[in-house]
Amino acid sequence: MKQILQDMAKGGTSITEAPVPIVGAGSMLINTSVTLISAGTERSLVDFGKASMLDKARQQPEKVKMVLEKVKTDGLMTTVDAVKSKLAQPLPLGYCNVGTIAELGRNVDSFKIGDRVVSNGPHADVVRVAKNLCAKIPENVTDEEAVFTVVASIGLQGIRLVQPTLGELVVVTGVGLIGLLTVQMLRAQGCRVLAIDYDQSKLELAKQFGAEICNPGLGEDPVAAGMALSDGEGVDAVIITASTKSNDPVTQAARMSRKRGRIVLVGVVGLELNRADFYEKELTFQVSCSYGPGRYDPNYEDGGNDYPKAFVRWTEQRNFMAILEMMSSGLLDVKPLISHRVAFENATDAYGILTTDKASLGILLQFKSAFQSRHQHTIKLAATDKADYKPSQAIVGFIGAGNYASRMLIPAFKAAGAKFHSIATSGGINGVIHGEKSGFSEATTDTQAMIEDPKINTVAIVTRHNSHAYFVQQALKAGKNVFVEKPLAITHQELDAIKLTYDAALKSEMPPKLMVGFNRRFSPQVQKMKALLAPIKAPKSFIMTMNAGAIPADHWTQDNEVGGGRIIGEACHFIDLMRYLTGSEIVSVQARRMGDNKSVLITEDIAAIILGFADGSFGTIQYLANGSASFPKERVEVFAAGGTLQLDNFIKLKGFGWKGFNRLNLWKQDKGQKACSAAFIDSIESGTSAPISAEELFEVARVTIEVTEQLRSQR
Repeated sequence: MKQILQDMAKGGTSITEAPVPIVGAGSMLINTSVTLISAGTERSLVDFGKASMLDKARQQPEKVKMVLEKVKTDGLMTTVDAVKSKLAQPLPLGYCNVGTIAELGRNVDSFKIGDRVVSNGPHADVVRVAKNLCAKIPENVTDEEAVFTVVASIGLQGIRLVQPTLGELVVVTGVGLIGLLTVQMLRAQGCRVLAIDYDQSKLELAKQFGAEICNPGLGEDPVAAGMALSDGEGVDAVIITASTKSNDPVTQAARMSRKRGRIVLVGVVGLELNRADFYEKELTFQVSCSYGPGRYDPNYEDGGNDYPKAFVRWTEQRNFMAILEMMSSGLLDVKPLISHRVAFENATDAYGILTTDKASLGILLQFKSAFQSRHQHTIKLAATDKADYKPSQAIVGFIGAGNYASRMLIPAFKAAGAKFHSIATSGGINGVIHGEKSGFSEATTDTQAMIEDPKINTVAIVTRHNSHAYFVQQALKAGKNVFVEKPLAITHQELDAIKLTYDAALKSEMPPKLMVGFNRRFSPQVQKMKALLAPIKAPKSFIMTMNAGAIPADHWTQDNEVGGGRIIGEACHFIDLMRYLTGSEIVSVQARRMGDNKSVLITEDIAAIILGFADGSFGTIQYLANGSASFPKERVEVFAAGGTLQLDNFIKLKGFGWKGFNRLNLWKQDKGQKACSAAFIDSIESGTSAPISAEELFEVARVTIEVTEQLRSQR
């Protein structure tokens, strides 16, 4: 497949070829016929990409604040690397797609293959879209008409929030695509409409659709126009669909409104409000969210769980359907809004039009390539020549190309000298982006074929936690060395299954190595701590604090079925670290979480874990999601034989009363990712034992699951 991407660091817009996505449960694959460039949204993204670093910072002051907070805790260099990595991630453009269903995933029973549908899919010749983000197109609605459905739904949601009634006077400020569609829908509902814009050509279209018009660029006063049309009483409602940094649209809306008038913001404008304007009239001001109820709700969009119609009459999908019905009945005419038609292959020309011709409206991208040519599950990348591969090397296939894989693990493997062969993802595009950047030979969405490829001897698994156990078992059965980013498993059943598979694999002629990414034990400062503790025979005491910060309750890591929860997903690092520093088996486990409280949605990630060890050592892990971001994120303290070691954020290590040691500070945070990867790759190429024994890996995984079970049993 091919897809349009925007370079957010340098500003370039390009078409990238990638493997076709794998259809998942509750989703479908669509062969695209036409997409619509959303002028306002996509122009701002392109302009942002082209802006200098200083201008980018000025446009996102809230992100600058986050960066400064990260500098305080993680250090300057670590923060700079994170910002550069974020900007280096190309962004898919587009959200107005029309095409034909090519494949259906499980639990999709309201559509069939061959249906013409509209969706919020991006500019790509094949898209994977969840079932609640699609709607069937009526037979008498053309693809070119239907492609306006999603942007029209944004306007429709604004109208629903305003709740206009027959005969009311409603102002639409900003008549770009969404504004012009909003004008038509209001007129269809029997409202009088005043359209305000600086572009006379767009105002003429609004007039054609039945609106009165006002052009401030010609010296016309919007407030006076609104008051005149309302006989001096003020307009009933204002819908702002403009995109500007100015506060004028909101100020004007308030001043032209009648008492208890309604104002809804659909676009993006300045929001420095004058309290008096709103207070004296008791105005209602509301911000509209995209296409409607369900937007940004993972249970609705990803999980496919619809809201009951009796309680939520108009979801985003039902808004799509309402728009299509208006088109079918002739109440919504989008043909005058089509300003350009461009072949998808010439998409860069379309974005040239978008940025140079401010009067452009509906720019359509047309997709004419043969469907069969779009559905390739594996593509070659312009990267390392496979002839360079040697059997003695670690020849690696990666499963997953998310943030951690691309920022940390792939660079760490590359620095260790691993030879990259294939990178597998379910969506395809991330695999190409990071595969080309890092020197992989191919990108694929056929993960099983990659695992079974005889040229690959090592598989790295960096996917969502609920898939780890499955991929580990498949790779071990195929005789591959396995590096799995923690956790190894999220249930005892998964762990037992992996143990059986691993034990069977050990009987093969060349037993594979199993490794979990417990990188912290490989950090230089932890290595120093281990050396300092080695001569001490007396038991040690540990206090390890993870100032983890809050994560929303609907984040996938908080989902017990997907992420396993944050204790399994993150606290396991410190269980392993304490196990490593003691060098002794864990013999007792106690855990306590914060008690249930109505003011805290998630309490499992605010917990204390006490571990006892066979040598008499003990330690407490405090995993806290309720602390300040300005406090060090990770702190390790060891008390032993009259001395204390304190490690802050893997930057500063201090010794208190420790003979012969005072401090070991780093210029840049080092959590051991590179050393961890290097140790694993070296063990493969040198034929030595895995860096962490399998017994310890299974022990830490078992203890972590036990901790989680204890926490979940508490009420």
